[in-house]
Amino acid sequence: MNKTTDFGYQKVSEEEKARKVAGVFESVAARYDLMNDLMSAGLHRLWKRFTVEQSLVRPGERVLDVAGGTADLARLFARRVGTSGEVVLTDINAAMLKIGRDRLLDDGVIAPAVRCDAEKLPFRSDSFDCVSVAFGLRNMTHKEAGLAEMRRVLRAGGRLLVLEFSRVWKPLAPFYDAYSFQVLPRLGRLVANDADSYRYLAESIRKHPDQENLKQMMEQAGLERVEYFNMSAGVVALHRGYKF
Repeated sequence: MNKTTDFGYQKVSEEEKARKVAGVFESVAARYDLMNDLMSAGLHRLWKRFTVEQSLVRPGERVLDVAGGTADLARLFARRVGTSGEVVLTDINAAMLKIGRDRLLDDGVIAPAVRCDAEKLPFRSDSFDCVSVAFGLRNMTHKEAGLAEMRRVLRAGGRLLVLEFSRVWKPLAPFYDAYSFQVLPRLGRLVANDADSYRYLAESIRKHPDQENLKQMMEQAGLERVEYFNMSAGVVALHRGYKF
């Protein structure tokens, strides 16, 4: 019997969720970066810069960017690791990965771009100094498996950075809900010709674990010294954990 899971507010089979998530990103890939700028008023760029700053990555280190899509984080990491280091970009979606690879090449960065499932990473254990996932954990069918895999490929002393939408400060919740469920789908229809994908985005945020629950999930996956940083009144949170 097929197991069920959440796709936004719907209950679907795990196989159907994988297909639906793939469809979302196939649909929005071409306008993904533009929509990010519009939806966040450009704030997503600051959130990602903060993530890279908190990664403690140094020149010469190896970084794995999981579900890295259009390579916003990978490009920032490439500048930090320099020519003596390496950044590996991964995504399960070919359309997103192609855009990310091309953006890295436009920056003069030749980096591996690997299409793979974050729940079954094709890398050796203990092989990266830092692993990042930005706005990708929420779409994984088995988040615990994804976290365990990301920890597995970290070296001792390595850091996992999870940047994800989270629980907004309660007094702002009514305004945030109105924006999420009224404005976002309309914006998606106008810019990306796809209201449904952005309706799913709003729903998936509500189904994602809040700050404390995600911290506990990371600890249960074997990460230590887990802490989080709220940004934009909790609209997003950055979680950082270590492997020792």
